[in-house]
Amino acid sequence: MTVGWDPVAGLTGEDRKLFQGRWEKRLWLNVPGPFYTGETDTCWTGRLNAPANVMYTASSEGSLEYVFRQPRNPDEVRQLVDAADEEPFQEYAYDGDRWWTPAAVRQWWSARGRVEEHLTATLAEYGDSVHPADRDAATGAREFRAYLAGGLAGDLRAYLFRLEEGRYPGAGERLPELG
Repeated sequence: MTVGWDPVAGLTGEDRKLFQGRWEKRLWLNVPGPFYTGETDTCWTGRLNAPANVMYTASSEGSLEYVFRQPRNPDEVRQLVDAADEEPFQEYAYDGDRWWTPAAVRQWWSARGRVEEHLTATLAEYGDSVHPADRDAATGAREFRAYLAGGLAGDLRAYLFRLEEGRYPGAGERLPELG
C-alpha cells in the first residue's frame, strides 16, 4: 500500500454513483477497509476487472463477489471502479470507514479461521475444474490465502491507524496491534 495514501480520495463524483451497496448487506468475507460488497450478482465479472482485489465465494455462499484486498494504489482503485460499474445490482460500496471500528476490525481478524475454512471450501469446489472462470476463482482463493497468512495483518494495522487517527500512517509511524 502506498504510504499515507487514501484510496477513497481519488474517486470522482461519477465513480461514487457506482457504489450503492449498503453496510447492512455486507458480505462477511470482505476484508476490513473502505471498499466492500453486499449481495452482488453471480456473473463473476469482478475478477475480470479487479483481479488483485476481488474474489468469488464458493457456491455455498451464493457465488458472490467480495473485496479480499483493499486497493493498494490508484490503478487498483480504478479497477475496483470498473468492477463496480460491471456489477448490475450496484452492491459495491466505499463507505466502510463510516462503519468499521477498531474493535470490529480486531474481531474480524480474530475470526479469520472462518475465512480460511471458506477458502478451503472454495478451493475444493473450483480447484480441479477445467472451466477458466472456476480456475480463476481457485487462483483468487490461493492469493487470498497467501495474503491472509502474510501481508493482511500489516494492512489491517495500517487501517486501524486510519480509524484511530483519521488518516493513513506515514512512513515509520507506529501501528496499532491487531490483538
